Amino acid sequence: MRVFLTGATGFVGSAIAQELIHSGHKVLGLARSDKSAAKLESDGIDVLRGDLEDLASLRKGAGECDAVIHAGFNTAFSENDEAAKHRQNCENDLQAIETMGKVLEGSQRPFIVTSGTALVMPGKLARETDRSIFTPQQFPRVLSEQAADAVAARGVCISVVRLSPTVHGEGDHGFIPLLINIAREKGVSAYIGEGNNRWSAVHRLDSARLYRLALTNKIPGARFHAVAEPGIPFREIAVAIGHGLGIPVVSISADEASAHFGWFRHFAELDAPVSAEITREQLGWNPSRPTLIDDIRKAGYFR
Repeated sequence: MRVFLTGATGFVGSAIAQELIHSGHKVLGLARSDKSAAKLESDGIDVLRGDLEDLASLRKGAGECDAVIHAGFNTAFSENDEAAKHRQNCENDLQAIETMGKVLEGSQRPFIVTSGTALVMPGKLARETDRSIFTPQQFPRVLSEQAADAVAARGVCISVVRLSPTVHGEGDHGFIPLLINIAREKGVSAYIGEGNNRWSAVHRLDSARLYRLALTNKIPGARFHAVAEPGIPFREIAVAIGHGLGIPVVSISADEASAHFGWFRHFAELDAPVSAEITREQLGWNPSRPTLIDDIRKAGYFR
């Protein structure tokens, strides 16, 4: 089938594109710039110029293809990106999902939307059948899943892939590199308290295979968890970073956390264990790539 893919040049999206191509599918990728368009073309991907706020380009892409995978999102990871901007990005994502969903109504063409496991129910083991405990006012990113539910109610064959807080592998530019930069700057790799708060994780290539399986299995309304490791103690991540940098690993108090981690404190103390049992059963998905700790040690994170 021909698949319209947003975020096709991104860390996860580029892996999805290659997974699809290697499985015999054709990919139409959304490109905002000449550089992105050239990258897609060099990777054997058809190009549609546009972006996530250009709703006409989203309509065109969805209308020309047999399926849609929405892996693009305007991500903000720094305090310089104000909360209002992040909320606007989330509202834009809602509009993008609704726009593409409208094109797919009545067709039974599969539509996959991306969300995150961390927004489900921190502190408890989150399962695929659980819905987020947050409101859009508390956590604007839940708007994406709410939009998916609204599209599903109109008969669209839509499902959601929830990504782990850290999707790791060669070329990672997310949370782990950010933690490494903080540790390098501070001279110590830190965790808060006993460091028992848990992060789930998945390798980017395992997550890409999950998207493909979700696409071909077509289970309307399903949530899938891209989780290879359900709960890695944050302390273990800090130890791996400290070893890689050759610096001390220390426990800091909650009172010291803001000074050390800055705006990233919320994520450094996040406790969000996640089950992927239903995902594995429904899709036959069995992650086989390196673990997060192995990747931190071997995947070039300290170059």
